[in-house]
Amino acid sequence: MFIKNLTLKNFRNYSNECFNFTNGINVLTGSNAQGKTNAAEAIFFLCTGYSPRANKDKQVILYGEEEAEISGTAESLYGEISVKIKFFKNDKKSVYINGLQVLKIGELFGNVKSVFFNPSELKLVQESPEDRRRFMNISLSQMSKNYFYALSRYNKILAQRNNLLKNKDVSLIKETLPVWDKQLSTEAAKIIKGRNEFLEELAPIAEEKQRFLSDGKETLKMKTESGYTGSLEDISYCFFQDLQLGLEKDLYFGFTNLGPHRDDIKFTLNDKDVRVYSSQGQQRTVALSLKLAEAEMFKNRFGEYPIVILDDVLSELDLKRQKRLSSSLNDMQAVFTCTEFSKAKFSGKNVNRIKIENGKIKK
Repeated sequence: MFIKNLTLKNFRNYSNECFNFTNGINVLTGSNAQGKTNAAEAIFFLCTGYSPRANKDKQVILYGEEEAEISGTAESLYGEISVKIKFFKNDKKSVYINGLQVLKIGELFGNVKSVFFNPSELKLVQESPEDRRRFMNISLSQMSKNYFYALSRYNKILAQRNNLLKNKDVSLIKETLPVWDKQLSTEAAKIIKGRNEFLEELAPIAEEKQRFLSDGKETLKMKTESGYTGSLEDISYCFFQDLQLGLEKDLYFGFTNLGPHRDDIKFTLNDKDVRVYSSQGQQRTVALSLKLAEAEMFKNRFGEYPIVILDDVLSELDLKRQKRLSSSLNDMQAVFTCTEFSKAKFSGKNVNRIKIENGKIKK
């Protein structure tokens, strides 16, 4: 899969600009704050309807304008796909796939697939479990609409359950809670099973990528801490039972202490906790290995690689790791951003270089 073109209208610092990409290495270059990351963000937005940088969609609208628009055309094994997203000042957005408006954002997932990396992805390794859950949720939602909708239903039911736990009438809670718990367990099982299968497939590929990028010096291991295995029915049953056992604790705290919303992944490098004992360069390589492994998973499941977006990934890697990264992108379309362009970083590959100055492509 590869993106052929991208048009930005009143998006971030772009008034009206069109990018043309090749099915290989594409490099957006320019000084800081010129718009390279904005273009990379727009590609990912077309794939997921989600921005890794904006808390609210309206933040992407060019200052002084009422609305913005991004659109692009991609090519997959199954033909050409066009996606357009319009953003409005009231924080609403409209999504169109092949010219037809879709009313559910979940319908966007899986049409144009991508893997995104920028410096903030270090949070995946360094910071809270929420960042690691976000990584799994975005990847799995692109792979399966069923996962996305199960996650959406789970979060709605969880909110209802937590509201009920705050009620002062304990007898009402105990009478009503089993109805919510049954529904919550059904959706939780789908999420847990999806994540278990995802990590089981991801872990050995990420280990291989880490070993390659580090020239065989580093062994990456990961494990989930959910604790549930087996069929959907087994997981649902065990989860429901644990909800009952944890009821007093939930009543005391006023929220649900158990479930996929509490999951985490533990990473080790040469048997040492990555967050504690690894340098920032090693942590960056771990995050990058996870993203490259994610791209391989897309290939294994769908027969083609996703678009790989690498925003400012080269700045913290030494030249040897930069070259190894480039060589690992064979058969993939990659969109890099960097301030300084050097062909030496790309192992002699043909590169489509696009220079950007102040939100405009410099011809």
